[in-house]
Amino acid sequence: MKTLRLILGDQLSFNLPTLRDIDPVKDIVLMAEVMAEVTYVKHHKRKIVFLFSAMRHFAQALKDKGLNVSYRQLDDPENAGSLVDEVAAAIDVFGPDRIVVTAPGEYRLAEDMAGWQKQLNLPVVILPDTRFLCSLDEFAIWADGRKYLRMEFFYREMRRRYNILMEGDVPIGGKWNYDADNRQPPKAGLNIPPPSHFSPDAITTEVLDLVQTKCADHFGKLEGFDFAVTRDQALRVLNRFITEKLPQFGTYQDAMITDEPWMYHSHIGIYLNAGMLEPLEVIAAAESAYRNGAAPLNAVEGFIRQILGWREFVRGLYWLKMPSYAMANFLDATRPLPDFFWSGKTDMKCLAQSIQQTDALSYAHHIQRLMVLGNFALLAGLSPKEVNEWFLIVYADAYEWVVLPNVSGMALFADGGFLASKPYAAGGAYINRMSDYCKGCRYKVGEKAGQDACPFNYLYWNFLARNRQKIGGNPRLGMIYRTYDRMSAEKQASLTIDADRFLNELV
Repeated sequence: MKTLRLILGDQLSFNLPTLRDIDPVKDIVLMAEVMAEVTYVKHHKRKIVFLFSAMRHFAQALKDKGLNVSYRQLDDPENAGSLVDEVAAAIDVFGPDRIVVTAPGEYRLAEDMAGWQKQLNLPVVILPDTRFLCSLDEFAIWADGRKYLRMEFFYREMRRRYNILMEGDVPIGGKWNYDADNRQPPKAGLNIPPPSHFSPDAITTEVLDLVQTKCADHFGKLEGFDFAVTRDQALRVLNRFITEKLPQFGTYQDAMITDEPWMYHSHIGIYLNAGMLEPLEVIAAAESAYRNGAAPLNAVEGFIRQILGWREFVRGLYWLKMPSYAMANFLDATRPLPDFFWSGKTDMKCLAQSIQQTDALSYAHHIQRLMVLGNFALLAGLSPKEVNEWFLIVYADAYEWVVLPNVSGMALFADGGFLASKPYAAGGAYINRMSDYCKGCRYKVGEKAGQDACPFNYLYWNFLARNRQKIGGNPRLGMIYRTYDRMSAEKQASLTIDADRFLNELV
């Protein structure tokens, strides 16, 4: 039986189910760069270059293994423009008996693929994606009967199942997490190791020229592109992180410093999500560092929790709740996304810093995303649909299964608390404590009201006031609402006036 085996751009793994039992003589591997995937949202230029270059390098690696690979480039005059049309074209050329593909990571594409067998008049076998550590069926069983889902309990079960950082039935050190030892503010004199970088080779240079030409109107800059584009390079990024940055990762994982976008983070999310690294090998490398005395437990546990816990959790939640999850808007937030999310031109230094580095690098770490960008979107009542689309566009590691739970569930509380136990809302004091962004800002973080006050301060109280009917009964917000109630009526009114003035000026 001749099989056409389709590999998607985020499935760049030699262990991909699509490649199992492949017949190197009869079977054909199909990979295609198509405009439909580039423009369903207009992805950051840097993200497109990364994926296309990584795809081309992966295709060459498959050829070097003796496999028959049909690869369609974006600028090929015969390019059909969409995945299904490329599959149809390949059927005409190769005459396969069936199509095999690993299940895609996004709901929109899964829905499309569900109709391919009828459309193509050929058997289409869609295999479960086994590159994750919790299957969708296993997650659904875990979630069944739970009114709310909490990552902490899921994470503990995953630790037990995979025997990660365990001593028998109990966690190493006696605690499941070490947040009390983590998340310290930055201090003067930190010696932050530079990130890994790779000079573009001939393949990447060709892709850079292609994207600059074909996607000139997309968000983002390409100057200085230096991402890993092969598995060997991605492994070098991982190994360098384990050696140079992991020891300080836990302590400063939430810290933000002007013009230090990378901090002590691993920067491997783009490689994990594209299939170039495997989650268990990443977890094993971190755990080995702890057991060998090369990194402290607080750092290793915090890092592993992001992969074994959070990454698996949000993927499971996404597939459990789609498609309705994409429409969630519990707080009825409808304000359009301000223009400065595209330009970075705002007097709020924390936002300008986070957006400008996103423009330049297609990267921001999780606290910039959650507690600066996401926090502002929450307080300002920005439309969840528009905020989700922005996050999906601008980050190189962004796919809908990652973005929707993190944005709608964690940042915007749009799901009404299904994921997060309370809204992650904060005033300027949090950003001031965890960064140096407030220094030199046009606004004064110490002022609570007036033209010069940090907008986060009055937006925070305004958010609580206007959403009280929906979130006022949340037990984790009781103390905060009591503080608000002790304010004078005049102070409450002044906060509302300041917030209305600021929000009405947003464009």
